[in-house]
Amino acid sequence: MPEAAPTETHPIKLPHPRTEGPLSLEAALPLRRSVREFSTKSLTMDEISQLLWAAQGVTDPSGHRTVPSAGATYPLELYLVTGDGLLQYMPDDHSLLQLRDKDLRKELFNASLEQEFILEAPATFVFTAVYARTEQRYGPSRSPRYIHMEVGHAAQNMMLQAVALGLGTVPVGAYEDASVTRVLNLPIDHIPLYLVPVGHPR
Repeated sequence: MPEAAPTETHPIKLPHPRTEGPLSLEAALPLRRSVREFSTKSLTMDEISQLLWAAQGVTDPSGHRTVPSAGATYPLELYLVTGDGLLQYMPDDHSLLQLRDKDLRKELFNASLEQEFILEAPATFVFTAVYARTEQRYGPSRSPRYIHMEVGHAAQNMMLQAVALGLGTVPVGAYEDASVTRVLNLPIDHIPLYLVPVGHPR
């Protein structure tokens, strides 16, 4: 297994996320439902920017993010699989690193127990965690609980943001960990925790 995924030297700067929209949180909450059928329409860079920011965006000069993190240890690393390839989100400057330019959706579909919506969705967000970041502060026994709470917060933020954008999502926990790691060529300490395919409902 590789120890690290390759990275590009020039990040792709994302559009600035907006902090106001046409749909309130109160209106978005009852509309959140799992969507498993998507059209072929791609996501725009504005939509991708907003979804990433909702899940892990930096919200103040101190580096705090849109979701709570135990001791501000921020163990999560967020990847994006699209028809254009594999990218990694860099919260500090709200940018993407292009890691691969190959469409990995078929391989991710195979690693995810052949769930059709993984193959059909124009984008799947892959939440991973570096457990050591939180373990350094809270130890190996308590840290998994905090990390699993955090990924739930982040995924829910993303799903509610998708509702506000008129998009559909479904949270996915059924996949083969080792296969997802291999397909995405993840660093050995980036453990996949959650897949969230996103697209326009069909």
